[in-house]
Amino acid sequence: MKLKIYGSGCSKCNLLTQHAEAAAQELGISYDIEKVTDMNTIIDAGVMRTPALAVNDDIVIEGTVPSAEKLKKYLG
Repeated sequence: MKLKIYGSGCSKCNLLTQHAEAAAQELGISYDIEKVTDMNTIIDAGVMRTPALAVNDDIVIEGTVPSAEKLKKYLG
């Protein structure tokens, strides 16, 4: 599974990364995680609010940091 975190690298972006990794590990999913910080790339991806999470290139979260438990529904 391919996970992308879109954002500037702020504390919320880092927290979303931690929650996404925890959710994937709890589900036993093999994943690659990529952090995208370039604003032009973020805009080109269609992200309007950061932090954002894409699962296999589909944006599933924007502008919020859900718990690892809530993220499981997007990964499972």
